[in-house]
Amino acid sequence: MENNDIEIKNNSPKLYFIVILSVVLYGFLVTYSASYYESFLHNLPHDYFFRRQVIFAIIALFFSLILHYINFKIIKIFTYPLVLLSIVLMLLTLFTPFGVTILGARRWLSIGPIPSIQPSEIVKVSTILFISKYYTEEKHNDIVALVIVLLFAGLILLQRDYSTTIVYLITSFSLLLVCGCDFKSVFILILFLLVPSILFLFSESYRIKRVVSFIFPTIDPNGLNYQINKSIEAIASGGFFGKGIGNGYYKLGILPEVQNDFIFANIGEELGIIGILLIIVLFFLIAHIGYKTAKINYKNNKYFSYISFGITTTIVIQAIINMMVVTALLPPTGIPLPFFSQGGTNLFFSIVLTAIVHKIICESNNNIESNDLEKSSQINILTDYEEDNFV
Repeated sequence: MENNDIEIKNNSPKLYFIVILSVVLYGFLVTYSASYYESFLHNLPHDYFFRRQVIFAIIALFFSLILHYINFKIIKIFTYPLVLLSIVLMLLTLFTPFGVTILGARRWLSIGPIPSIQPSEIVKVSTILFISKYYTEEKHNDIVALVIVLLFAGLILLQRDYSTTIVYLITSFSLLLVCGCDFKSVFILILFLLVPSILFLFSESYRIKRVVSFIFPTIDPNGLNYQINKSIEAIASGGFFGKGIGNGYYKLGILPEVQNDFIFANIGEELGIIGILLIIVLFFLIAHIGYKTAKINYKNNKYFSYISFGITTTIVIQAIINMMVVTALLPPTGIPLPFFSQGGTNLFFSIVLTAIVHKIICESNNNIESNDLEKSSQINILTDYEEDNFV
């Protein structure tokens, strides 16, 4: 028990805050550099995408500050309503005029003057909170949890968002196993999903082309593999120190989606291996602190443990997949790089999710300090009692 206390105290909320602040500021820097040419092409102010990211970050910070003072008991109360809200938002996106289709995918919801959002991001949060709460209750059933996960996975698939579905299922299944869900049930479900997943993968011609281009990288260097080839070229041209921030060449209309899913390539070109290593170190620290928080709380507060594990996994999995895609280690997908890729919804939820982990670290430390004071007072009382008896 004493070892656990030491570990929790060493898991500093200040360090985690510094890491998250660093990754957000780093994201601002490279987002502006990668996006100003895209702004120019659309006759927008040079800092349009940058300002948009900053606005979403400020909103996320404000929301995170409010969240910091909300008791987790209240969060538990609103968990199931959040699940229902997520279902409603997904249905509104799919089956009403409020849903917005971009590049064949119906992932965005736009209602009046409110900025468009991706309900699938809310689904990730609600699923993590739901599983974490559900498996800390005395009565829980694996089938209920699996049905909820499959329901959301199906809704995300209907949005034609195959890559987000993969991230969602990896996160959900990993969390279910950590929570104690029967391994056989999860394994059987994965086998059951395997065939329809493959059929769905090859149901669209563009997905088939992506897989073929990945297996045969030289089959069409100026067509199917153009984006990946230019991505590799951009990273290779950066060398060790890069060309300098703002001096990238491939973002000038050469590499498509450079400010979005392929921003990692622009970082490699402008900041070189040093810039890439800095990203890897920051995500490693996010993973290390997040999983350490989950491990430390596992015995004393499984609810905190499950939430920390789920949040850390969803962020880290997205980062790993994005970097592997950009470096041609996986077929192209639409997974953004958390904190870096242009996109307000993704940045907002990345900040809010890490704010929840930060809150857990703070509360864990406070609980340990309270326990230490209680133990100390008990020892003092016992000592006084022994001294009185001795006298």
